Amino acid sequence: MMNWFKNIAGRVYAVYGLLLFAATLLIVFIPIWIFSLMPDPRKTRYFLALGRVWMKFYMPMIGCPVYRKGLHHFAKGRQYVVVCNHNSLIDVPVTTPGVPGVNKTLAKASMAKIPLFGMMYRIGGIMVDRSSETSRRESVDKMKEALAMGMHMVLFPEGTRNRTGQPLKEFYDGAFNLAVDTQTPIMPSLLFHTLKIQVPGKFLYAWPHRIDYHFLEPIETTGLTRDDVPALKEKVFRIMWDYYTAHA
Repeated sequence: MMNWFKNIAGRVYAVYGLLLFAATLLIVFIPIWIFSLMPDPRKTRYFLALGRVWMKFYMPMIGCPVYRKGLHHFAKGRQYVVVCNHNSLIDVPVTTPGVPGVNKTLAKASMAKIPLFGMMYRIGGIMVDRSSETSRRESVDKMKEALAMGMHMVLFPEGTRNRTGQPLKEFYDGAFNLAVDTQTPIMPSLLFHTLKIQVPGKFLYAWPHRIDYHFLEPIETTGLTRDDVPALKEKVFRIMWDYYTAHA
């Protein structure tokens, strides 16, 4: 009986969250459209300023308040390649406004085709078609340009959502190549509890839960080369794995 009730309640909650998101999106759509006409980094800065206000109200209204820890690790005037674990679709609306300062993320090109929603991805993200070598190469150039303009890059080194049941999936090289190529420090970060909100394998089902977003001490890449990437990737992976298992 309890499982039946929770299944129904979880679907009602998911519909509520989607409808509230759609309603609030309509409120902010016009200013976001205006921002989209501006050059970077101004359009991303204005978009994030509005997005932070939006999510500050939206996330508690759906019973998922976000609590951040470790913001003191961000040094004023420095850019970071922020790497984060990835468990849920809700991760992006938490990380994008949750990282202080102006930042961009890497997003699938298909996301840009979604009406209304796609416009936000085109502003806050660098679009990439992973099936195209040209698109992947261009996305790397655009990420380097974003860092040069004073923006952080927020990347999910697992590539896709983690469905393994383990704290982390194996990392890809991309974020670490970018950090080494641009001599930008890496900021490990971890999201907690988003997997409890969107349960894998359940369609149109969600459950409210607080979200914790922790930033860890940055790792310098000054003087490192591509030859150092495997060791750097393993170091960051181990730091994040150990922190997650200690705090989950």
